[in-house]
Amino acid sequence: MPHPPSPERPPHGTDRRHEPAAVKLPFTITATDPASRARRGSILTAHGRVETPVFMDVGTHASVTNCAPVDLAAVGTQVVLANTYHLMLRPGPEAFRQLGGIHKFMGWSGPVLTDSGGYQIFSLARDRTITEEGARFKGYTDQQTRMLSPERSIEVQTAIGSDVMMVLDECVDSTSDEATTRAAMERTHRWALRSLAARTNPEQALFAIVQGGIVPALRRQSAAFLAEHPFDGFAIGGLAVGDTRAEREDLTALSAGLLPADRPRYLMGVGTPPDLLQAMLAGVDMFDCIIPTQLALQGTAFTSTGRVRLKRMQNALSEERLDDKCTCSTCKHMSRAYLHHLFKCREPLGPRLVSLHNLHYYHVLMAESRQAIESGTFSGYAKNRLEAIDRHEHSATRFGQA
Repeated sequence: MPHPPSPERPPHGTDRRHEPAAVKLPFTITATDPASRARRGSILTAHGRVETPVFMDVGTHASVTNCAPVDLAAVGTQVVLANTYHLMLRPGPEAFRQLGGIHKFMGWSGPVLTDSGGYQIFSLARDRTITEEGARFKGYTDQQTRMLSPERSIEVQTAIGSDVMMVLDECVDSTSDEATTRAAMERTHRWALRSLAARTNPEQALFAIVQGGIVPALRRQSAAFLAEHPFDGFAIGGLAVGDTRAEREDLTALSAGLLPADRPRYLMGVGTPPDLLQAMLAGVDMFDCIIPTQLALQGTAFTSTGRVRLKRMQNALSEERLDDKCTCSTCKHMSRAYLHHLFKCREPLGPRLVSLHNLHYYHVLMAESRQAIESGTFSGYAKNRLEAIDRHEHSATRFGQA
């Protein structure tokens, strides 16, 4: 017999009949792909318009790895994603209050989205204890114990001054049993309502997060429950934490199809190029992932002919550009031999140049996808890109030589 979505009464006196009304985040759909659920639109935030589908650069500590704000503008960045847990510890919410918020603090005039700290509740399992109140952490900056509750998360995000805030959620490993997954989902629902009640600045949008692990019935319950409440957008969380690629694609498509069509849909923390293409086909609008800059630190670049491992000796004397089809500054001016040299010498310039290239690659992929949706050809575009990526990355010749 199916369970109701979340039967518990909301804690702390929250009454669903008296929830604060959300100020609707202006979201306009301008085109849809006739052969898939992909959609082209725009979101109007307090710091500018965001063209969707969009990839958001991860700037955990109010800094995208190896990139200055002027670099972000050059590579096509629209949104920077920062992390509430880390910024709560350093520099702290009072610093943001005194210094005028994150935009002024980091010199970035575009939109900012802040994660709530929910992923840290999952990833820092050894250093936290979860109760109904929230998650109690030992901070890595000073070893002091702190409580991250839904109310505290919203308070910190309000001080940071992000354009889009996320509710605090509880994420569990995809291999967790159904009872554990259900309990985390239901707590996520209760915390979502507390986050909604705690919001004080109507200029800051608030997104809820669908959980439910790899159990389709729980995903349906989570989406149905959250859609009843006045959130400005909805995220799909709890994926890429132990699930397979097939499970991830199926659950993304299922969840996206259950969410309101008039509000943005955000797939959290999932972000290889194939992931993005598959999720866009399912109707997802927003993405983030550390992959472009994380792989750049390791010397790996995304190119039109597959991933290139610049540390390999095949590149030591190569006069070839990183990607002949790319127009980023790295590809215009640098040879693979020079990039190989920088990584072998452990020069910081190497990861910086490849970070700029990888982010440019991602943003071009999104721009081409938006154009394909507008022209009604996205399904074919995505199919061709997916086949090319698969062909290049499993080629014993090309891939092995890079």
